[in-house]
Amino acid sequence: MSYQAAEDRYEKMNYRRSGRSGLKLPAITLGLWYNFGGVDVLENGRNMIHRAFDLGITHFDLANNYGPPPGSAEETFGKILAQDLAPYRDELIISSKAGYLMWPGPYGEWGSRKYLVASLDQSLKRMGLDYVDIFYSHRFDPDTPLEETMGALDHIVRSGRALYAGISSYGPEQTRQAAAILRDLGTPCLIHQPRYNMFDRWIEDGLLDVLADEGIGCIGFSPLCQGILTDKYLNKIPEDSRAGKYKDELHWGDEINQDRIARVAKLNEMAQARGQSMAQMAIAWVLRHPGMTSALIGASRVGHIEEAVAALDNLDFSNEELAAIELILE
Repeated sequence: MSYQAAEDRYEKMNYRRSGRSGLKLPAITLGLWYNFGGVDVLENGRNMIHRAFDLGITHFDLANNYGPPPGSAEETFGKILAQDLAPYRDELIISSKAGYLMWPGPYGEWGSRKYLVASLDQSLKRMGLDYVDIFYSHRFDPDTPLEETMGALDHIVRSGRALYAGISSYGPEQTRQAAAILRDLGTPCLIHQPRYNMFDRWIEDGLLDVLADEGIGCIGFSPLCQGILTDKYLNKIPEDSRAGKYKDELHWGDEINQDRIARVAKLNEMAQARGQSMAQMAIAWVLRHPGMTSALIGASRVGHIEEAVAALDNLDFSNEELAAIELILE
């Protein structure tokens, strides 16, 4: 039997406007960085995407290099889109990015016009799409003029390959400059995608202020710090977890050490007192900020998505709770 989306899919999800744009995004976005690649089980990915959409998650976030192998997450999503979600295309926000190494040679990474346009054309082919809703410069390129990178995003939007332009992991001043260039070109920057969680709070040092000034939305990725801000590592590292499967591939210097686990244990007690799991409180904490448009989660099973969406049932923190969290994190 073909997939039929749940009729009540929009009843419980919270949608937030992205900056000063006309676009609203679900408070929870599903990222396809891991667990949707060619090495993974297609039916598991299909079940997760079905359940996400049934719960009101309309935004699916990809990048050219997601997999593994690189490109395969977009291929997987393209298959599921064609087989199951094609009738719902106008209800979906599909994003992709380019910036990291994708193919050999001087044109296979960073921020040149050559790379960004070629990469998006490949992404569209892999997903079977005429356009993506959001296309990002995945990282700032120190060796390419910002005018060229932003000009490429403007060209991509004007050519119909994307509806909106975004940037990811740009610093505050880089973001301000990029926003000014895009504004002058007539293609405003819709959204910024930085990493943000209780253990990685760099965006609080200027970036969130820039985004507010410029009217740019913010979607925080890695709200669970690659699973560290859950209860899964409180006793041992499960073999089927990301840390278990990719022991040498945890990014951004994340470590599962005794100090962090001790802090998470204390945070977990607070979460239980709030009637939430540790993961739910970590997501709620990210979404507490009024400038946060969406929390971008990863998942390896349907239950992870259901747990994340249930976090929206309790997004409020008392001043005492926030102060207690700060004491644990300091």
